[in-house]
Amino acid sequence: MNYFRKGLLISLLLIALPVVQARAATTSFDGAWNVRIASSSEACGNGATVSIGISNGQVASNGAAMSASGRVADAGSINVTLSSGIKRAVGFGRLSGTSGSGTWKGPMCSGTWTAEKM
Repeated sequence: MNYFRKGLLISLLLIALPVVQARAATTSFDGAWNVRIASSSEACGNGATVSIGISNGQVASNGAAMSASGRVADAGSINVTLSSGIKRAVGFGRLSGTSGSGTWKGPMCSGTWTAEKM
């Protein structure tokens, strides 16, 4: 009976280990981030900076003027939707360590973004 209990315990640990490792990978991007947004068109404005937060791989806004939502994958790929009133933009890119970059697109504008972890 003792061998059965040891075998069961080892099996449970082997099953739980990948789940714990996956959770740790997702949370490596958690924290506050500053995102600089650049547009390819002068008519759309240029040089805006927004603050977002990431918690357990989920993106959320840190400011009242801008709403952010999205998800960061374990490997660092990110998709984000930013909205302010009726304005809306969708961004895609990659985070790596304490920085990131990508592209964004709205109904009439598009451009690039860079991010830095605070």
